[in-house]
Amino acid sequence: MDELNEYGEQVGGIGMAMALYYGPYMLMLFEMTNMIVAVLALLFTFGLLRRTGELTALLAAGISHGRIVRPMLIAAMLVIVGAAINREFVLPNWQDQLGLKVPSADGGGELRPLLPVYDRVTGILVNGKGLQLAKQQVVEPALKIHALAPGFGNQLNARLAKWIPRGKQHPGGPDYPAGYVLSGVSQPAGVDSLNSFQMADSTMLLTARDTPWLAAGEVFVASRVEIDFLQSGSAWMRMANTGDLIRRVSNPAVYCSADVAVTLHDRWLRPCLDYSLIILSLSLVVGRGQRNMFVVTGYATGLVLLFFGLRTLFHMMGGNGYLLDPATAAWLPLLILTPAAYARYRVVRIS
Repeated sequence: MDELNEYGEQVGGIGMAMALYYGPYMLMLFEMTNMIVAVLALLFTFGLLRRTGELTALLAAGISHGRIVRPMLIAAMLVIVGAAINREFVLPNWQDQLGLKVPSADGGGELRPLLPVYDRVTGILVNGKGLQLAKQQVVEPALKIHALAPGFGNQLNARLAKWIPRGKQHPGGPDYPAGYVLSGVSQPAGVDSLNSFQMADSTMLLTARDTPWLAAGEVFVASRVEIDFLQSGSAWMRMANTGDLIRRVSNPAVYCSADVAVTLHDRWLRPCLDYSLIILSLSLVVGRGQRNMFVVTGYATGLVLLFFGLRTLFHMMGGNGYLLDPATAAWLPLLILTPAAYARYRVVRIS
């Protein structure tokens, strides 16, 4: 609360501070619980109809179970679509703030932990003191050079490293590769007197001596290790969109674990898996005489635990390379649950 009070003084009050802090976390909470809430809502709605006797009246009027549950299934589909939109287009915009204890009013100057990543194309290990993701820069970078670069030695130390993607916004032009502009270079000494270095006809290290768009004390290091790849921990996978995961898997410069590949396949299959759980949950209420809400809730909890347990088991096997490859690990839960869900839906439509 002390930190929120201090932040509130910067943004206009404690109410605004709490909204800016907890607002993005509500999006994360929705991502984590949307399917459980949808299942419970469906079960409680159908259970309430049964308990109050309204279901009996509807069935007596000749309305089938399938017609009764159809609006509920449409509502559940809307929740699934909303969760997919939140996962792909909303959460990635807040991933920097969601990794912080308290938001900042200084434009993203918080220092976050950095995971060293080796660039397998250029032979450079990207390391440093920490990350400022909002500013797309590494604080106190220390780049280990494994290739033979005359005059540069085996390490580059600087004050800051700014990530520059390839494209029209590149200061050198769209033909230049992506990489980092190191400013305040302290090692090697006298870097402005060194010539630029190329390896296999590809740009690797550029200095201010023969690169007009670099200022004194700056060095451009070509690298395909994007700054997002330097985030430590696995939380970034949960907040990354499908495009980010594809770039990580298809990037030849960085090592990609099987866990990332499983997450990518799961991202494509997630809506189908979620809807399979919704259909399976119908078996808890349709055709059963159980009217006790607490018993229905217990059944739903067991079904959800079984669903996520099966999914987690296959993901762990695929991520660790145990018996399953990433694609198979992601598809197996769908191959198991979809036939059962379809069979249950046929029963609902007939009954």
